[in-house]
Amino acid sequence: MNTHKVLLAALLVPLGATLAFAPAGSAATPPAPAAVSAFAASSASASLNGAPATAFRSPEAALGRVAHPLRTTEPGGPLADLRPFGRMVGDARVVGLGEASHSSHEFFTVKHRVLRYLVEEKGFRAFALEAPWSTGLRLDAYLVRGEGDLKQIMDEEFQGTYRWWNNAEYRDLLQWMRAYNVKHPNDPVRFVGDDGGFAGAELYDKVSAYAAAARPELAPQLTELYRGLRPATDAETYVSDYLSKPMAERKELAERTGRAVDLLKQRSGTGPDADAHAWAVQHATAIHQMTTLFAFDWDDPRAVPDIMLYRDRIMAQNVAWWQRQTGDKIVLAAHNGHISLKTYIPGAYPRVQGDFLRERLGSGYLSVGLTFDHGSFNAFGADGAVHRFTVGPAAPGTIEHTLDRVRYHDSVVDLRNAPAAARAWLAAPHTVKNIGATYPGIADAPQIRLSESYDVVIHLQRVEAAHMLK
Repeated sequence: MNTHKVLLAALLVPLGATLAFAPAGSAATPPAPAAVSAFAASSASASLNGAPATAFRSPEAALGRVAHPLRTTEPGGPLADLRPFGRMVGDARVVGLGEASHSSHEFFTVKHRVLRYLVEEKGFRAFALEAPWSTGLRLDAYLVRGEGDLKQIMDEEFQGTYRWWNNAEYRDLLQWMRAYNVKHPNDPVRFVGDDGGFAGAELYDKVSAYAAAARPELAPQLTELYRGLRPATDAETYVSDYLSKPMAERKELAERTGRAVDLLKQRSGTGPDADAHAWAVQHATAIHQMTTLFAFDWDDPRAVPDIMLYRDRIMAQNVAWWQRQTGDKIVLAAHNGHISLKTYIPGAYPRVQGDFLRERLGSGYLSVGLTFDHGSFNAFGADGAVHRFTVGPAAPGTIEHTLDRVRYHDSVVDLRNAPAAARAWLAAPHTVKNIGATYPGIADAPQIRLSESYDVVIHLQRVEAAHMLK
């Protein structure tokens, strides 16, 4: 199997999968005992600086003083226990909600529950997901105007490397969004796909329709520039075929789509045309993002850092564009490694989406990591098929082992307000679960400094595998 076919798993957070092809130096992950040693060194340093080492021996007790209980992970029912979380959100315009695995029931249902709360109590009006921009447009049309059939859309859009989103939990979340919009037609909750792994036919049609109406002189040029690009097959087949094209052809296609964006930008929209022009440019940009992403050499392991850097940058750009263009406050769903403030694995992920969003939005971006102690999840196995995996309780010295001993069964902790007795532990490197699209992977247990990675952590004691629909 060609490397690029394996690397397609990268389009859904390959924090383990892609590193199998990355340079060995970038894939090194210190063993768990190193986390204990780092903590011990941190405690010793604190003692030498005048702070008693005993103050840092029970970070869970210190964190328990600022932790708040999460009464349930299921989306229905009262939301009063999320009020402390609402205070943590404050005036943030984008809230990144992570996940320690791509396919666990509770991670999806907690996101549903948090979305409900933020929509009903904090005025949030968009849900963004690691899915193509064109997928977001189809789902948004269904959610806002009832266009299409939800099952058909999910089956057609959530396939290939995006198959993890074709689950009962996200179906329920989308059905809740649709029901909310039926009741609030003038103030709907929108859907955003922020990824660049595919550019559906809708994008080409929307750009062409705008040109025909507002810039007819550009229509022939755009038709030529987009020649052969509009998908005529399912998404999985299209992407596989696209990456089988010679590198020179993929680079030429990226150059053509870049020229299309430039053509549209030559004359900015004014008056009533301004909004339509902005959307047309963004749709053309999404096409160009896909062709640029696939113009990298996916058969060269040395290209992995550049591919991942580009992907995380454009995901952040798309979220920031939607927030700026619409004014919507956004709940952003992605893997922990994408919404974090600092990369887990610098060798393969030089910078990540959360880092770019913090740079763009400052305190307007809130990063919320979701962790778990033990349980199950779905992932690709070594044979390339989907399997249900189960992991036992976290080992001593890991982040989850400590968080699982905070006073509540499931809890929400604002790391920014952590007591002094916990700060040394939060600032020291510790091993964390990091399960991507493939399991086991090389980077399943990297070391991170929790206080540098997230503003808030939601810790769940136990999770179960999500209910996949296909």
